[in-house]
Amino acid sequence: MAKLATEVFLAQLKSLYPASAKPSSRLCADSKNPWYLVATAAFNASNRPDGVPKVFEFVMRDLAAESSEESSLENKLRVTRLMREALFKSGMTSGYSRAISSLVALYEVTPEELRETKLIRDVDNDTVADLVARGDQLFATMYGETASSVQSLLEVIHPDLGWFSKNIAYGHIYNANHVLSQRDTSYAMVATLISMDTPRQAGWHLATCRRGGASLQEVQAVRRIAMEVAGKCGVVWRDGVPEVEGVEKK
Repeated sequence: MAKLATEVFLAQLKSLYPASAKPSSRLCADSKNPWYLVATAAFNASNRPDGVPKVFEFVMRDLAAESSEESSLENKLRVTRLMREALFKSGMTSGYSRAISSLVALYEVTPEELRETKLIRDVDNDTVADLVARGDQLFATMYGETASSVQSLLEVIHPDLGWFSKNIAYGHIYNANHVLSQRDTSYAMVATLISMDTPRQAGWHLATCRRGGASLQEVQAVRRIAMEVAGKCGVVWRDGVPEVEGVEKK
C-alpha cells in the first residue's frame, strides 16, 4: 500500500484541484480543496480501503502544520466528519460492503476525540411524507431537466428501486448536506461511479456537480483525481470515462 498512496502521489492529487476554488461547506474551510473526499471515495469504490487511512493521515498532517492547536483540532474534527460522510453517502453506489471496510479502516486510525458518537440525521421526527417531499426536491435540483427521464427509468426497471432511490437515498441520505454539501456529495458520487466503471451514471453525476455549483474546471479536476486513484488501484475502463459536458451551474 505504501507504493500506492505515497506522499508524492497524494500531494499530486491535491494539486490537481483549482487553487482559486471557494469553500462549499460552511463547516470546514478546508473543503475549498475537497481533493481528499474525491480520493477517499475513489479508493473505497476501487476496493482499496487501505488507501483511506493514508489520505486521512496526509490531511491531518496538513491541518496540523497550517493551524493553531485549537483551530487544528476543530478542523480535524470537521474533516474527519466530511470523510465519514463521503464514504457513507458514496456507499449507496459502491455497495455497503466496501463502505463498511473503508469506514473500519478510517475508524482504526481516527483518534478517539475525532470519532462520531451521535447520529447526524434526524430519525425521530421524519414521516414518509417528509422523505418523499425532500426526495422530490433534491432529485429535481440535482438532475435538472433530466430528472423526469432518470426517475422514469428507475421506476420502469424496478418500481421499488425508483421509490427507494428518490425517497430514501435522496430524501434521507444525500439530503443531509449540513455536513457534506450538495456539490461535494456529487463529487463523492462521481469518484465512486468512475472507479466502478459505470459510465452512464458517472455522466449523470458529472452534470449534478455542475448543478451543485462547481465550475467546469473543478469538475474536470474531480474527474482527473478519481481516474488517477482508480488507475493506481488497477481499474481499467472498458469504454472510457465520460467527459464533463457543458451543463450550466446553478
